[in-house]
Amino acid sequence: MSELDPLDPFPQGDERAVESALRPTHLRDFGGQERVAEQLGLVIEAAKARESVPEHVLLSGPPGLGKTTLAMIIANELAVPIRISSGPAIQHAGDLAAILSSLEQGEVFFLDEIHRMARPAEEMLYLAMEDFRVDVVVGKGPGATAIPLEIPPFTLVGATTRAGLLPGPLRDRFGFTAQLDFYDDDALSRIVNRSAKLLGIELGKGVADEIASRSRGTPRIANRLLRRVRDYAQVRSAGQLSQEVAAAALALYEVDELGLDRLDRRVLEAVCVKFGGGPVGLGTLAMAVSEEADTIEEVAEPFLVRKGFLMRTPRGRIATASAFHHLGLTPPVAPGSQDSLFAVS
Repeated sequence: MSELDPLDPFPQGDERAVESALRPTHLRDFGGQERVAEQLGLVIEAAKARESVPEHVLLSGPPGLGKTTLAMIIANELAVPIRISSGPAIQHAGDLAAILSSLEQGEVFFLDEIHRMARPAEEMLYLAMEDFRVDVVVGKGPGATAIPLEIPPFTLVGATTRAGLLPGPLRDRFGFTAQLDFYDDDALSRIVNRSAKLLGIELGKGVADEIASRSRGTPRIANRLLRRVRDYAQVRSAGQLSQEVAAAALALYEVDELGLDRLDRRVLEAVCVKFGGGPVGLGTLAMAVSEEADTIEEVAEPFLVRKGFLMRTPRGRIATASAFHHLGLTPPVAPGSQDSLFAVS
């Protein structure tokens, strides 16, 4: 096997540039979400055949699954510019009006975290999406006047990690809604192999599968772990990247065979060891691991619940038998019974 090329084709340390370079630019290259890609392809091709602007698109799903990439692909497939903003950045109706009034004919407007947009801007967006018009209010008080401003037809691509927070009137104005799901290991392995080729990395047998199995079903994490494995191989194994080297690298970065990281294990250990498996409240758990409650709830818990290691109940968080076994612990036994208190039915 040849050594890794020490001359990285991308600027060293510029993680954002590397991530952008690894993004697919066409729907045919967007793997792991084939059904969504096929549905979106029909929307785009039909609009191009009619020589019209595609309907607005809503993409929902956890972070790192490709919502931003899909927005860029839509613009690329349509051969139109893309304007990028985010919900938290639009806190006033005037902010949104300034963006919408400067859009070009057919341009794609990508609005990330759309559920976090301020209510006045949200109400302005209703009219813009439906009638391609915004009302600009001039003056204050009784003398205020609303001036209608026509805007060129555009395609809004909204992305959200919490679709349930979107109000019904906004959600109903999207002509196509896609729910992105976590990727399986085979799809992630293909993504890792593709990224490795783009980065000029030669992977040994089983390396892509090793990285994929620890990537939590998320391409962004898979690509990040690939770069860390590359660094380890370049420094500690003369560029030779075998499955054993990849496993050693991921162990160094505290990512275990199921993808749990240091925070995940601290949370599980706290629930299992300090609180006997639970139930334990979120605030108490946060203090036990010296982390913010929001970090535990939004970063660690979704994956732990999805893996079947943690349960959220009205009384608090409870560890399952699988969590005890993963940590090499024995689940507690109910008094007077041979069955574990946390047996999984």
